[in-house]
Amino acid sequence: MRLPSACPGIGFTARISAVVLTDPPYPDHDAEIVRSIRATLRAAAITVSRTCDPADLATAHDLCARHLGRPRSLAIEPAVEFRATVDLVLPPADSAAVNELLAAQRRQAVADVLRRQQVEALAAELADPTALLVRWIEQNNADWAKPPSDETVSTLAARFAQYRPTDERTVEHEAVEVLRDFLSTFPDASQKQMLLATLASGMNHAQRPQHAAKAQALLNGHTVLSQAADG
Repeated sequence: MRLPSACPGIGFTARISAVVLTDPPYPDHDAEIVRSIRATLRAAAITVSRTCDPADLATAHDLCARHLGRPRSLAIEPAVEFRATVDLVLPPADSAAVNELLAAQRRQAVADVLRRQQVEALAAELADPTALLVRWIEQNNADWAKPPSDETVSTLAARFAQYRPTDERTVEHEAVEVLRDFLSTFPDASQKQMLLATLASGMNHAQRPQHAAKAQALLNGHTVLSQAADG
C-alpha cells in the first residue's frame, strides 16, 4: 500500500504483514475479521508515516515498525489480538522527487545565508555615521553643498545600530545591551567605578566567584586608567 509522508506528493510504499495472536472466535467470520485488522493497521501506518521525512527512510521505517509492532485488539468479544511487521521503501519516482527537493532546499539555504550575511554586514557598516556619509557621497547626485545634517546621520546610524542578527536576539544579548546603555548614562569615572564594584559584589553574593573576579579586574583596570588620566 502507499503511505503519505510529511512532504505532500511524496509517499512510501509499504508491505504490512499481520500476525494474529489469538484464535479467531468466530470461524465463520474470518474474512470480516481480516478486513478489520487490515483497516486498523492501515490507519495506524498512515498516522505515523504522514509525520515522517521521506529523505530519512531508515528513521521512517523504524517509526512505522515500532508503531505497528505493538499488540492491538479488535473491539469484539472475545477480543482478537494482533500485531504487524512492515517493510517500507521509497519508490524510484518518489526518491527522485526527494533528491530534487533536497537540491532546491540546499540552493535556498545558500541564498538565505548569503542574503543574511549581506544584511548583517550592511547594518554593521551603516551603524557608523562616517560610513553613512561615505554612502551619501558615493551617490551620483550627491550635492556637496547640502550634506545631511549631523542629527540626521546620527539618527539613521542609531537605527542601524539597533539591528541584531537572529542568533543575537536573545534575553542574554538584550540584557547586555541594557547594561551597556545603563553604564553609558554615568559619564563620570568615579560613577563607573562604583557600578563595577557593585556588580562584582553582586556576583560574589550570587556565588559566582569567577565572574566576580572578571568584574573586579575591569574595576582595577578602570581605576588605573582613571588615575593615569588625572595624573
